[in-house]
Amino acid sequence: MTSTDSDKVESERKPRPLKAIRETVLLLAFAIVLALVVKTFFVQSFYIPSESMEPGLIVNDRILVEKPSYWGSGGPSRGDVIVFDDPGNWLQGLEAQQPMSLLARGLAKIGLYPTGGHLVKRVIGVAGDTIECCDDQGRILINGQPIDENGFIEPQPGPPKSCDGPMPSGKMNCNWTAGPVPAGTVFVMGDNRNDSADSSVHLCRPNATHCDPNDAYVPVEDVVGKVFALAWPLGRAHLIHTPDAFDDVPDPKSD
Repeated sequence: MTSTDSDKVESERKPRPLKAIRETVLLLAFAIVLALVVKTFFVQSFYIPSESMEPGLIVNDRILVEKPSYWGSGGPSRGDVIVFDDPGNWLQGLEAQQPMSLLARGLAKIGLYPTGGHLVKRVIGVAGDTIECCDDQGRILINGQPIDENGFIEPQPGPPKSCDGPMPSGKMNCNWTAGPVPAGTVFVMGDNRNDSADSSVHLCRPNATHCDPNDAYVPVEDVVGKVFALAWPLGRAHLIHTPDAFDDVPDPKSD
């Protein structure tokens, strides 16, 4: 083999920088597109912005939300923990989006970094349900059925007697009714009932003026998905299931 032939073979063996760059760009573009598809249709990551879902979820926990459960005619069920867009000035700066660097914001756009600017609450009532607070044991009632929420809500303070549905105004308020929940909406509450800007806060008070009763309900179309896992911190990571406390709730009475 001549030196010219040897040089030619050696040249062919050397990686071509342009080809390597092109392959890297294509792989990166594919990864971004795949991440966008997963975020849009399947799973998205969020962080917990406030104390409203304690004790189960605390500030800055990273959660995973799945979307297929609510595809088609499927919608949120009682007891589901959901993430949803602000239905109408519910945030008011209390659960504003976490400050992020430019890189983090870019990664969040493609679903590779947890995002904020949303609310995380538990579904208490679905279309047609009536929610009452509270029975003589301090339990929320749904369609007349009392719910034992002791397994997941923050213990309520006494004395002289606590209930599972106070409004976060500094005073216990155990005497209110919501519903029937309008079609296409849900009634939500935080597990930390004394510190949650939820549906109970947006109920119209007696004799209130300039109050829209629909403001207390979250449109199902605003729901991003169902929380199915606590992903971070790793020491507390676990799957999140809908509790069985809501299993015995009867269907709402039809008119």
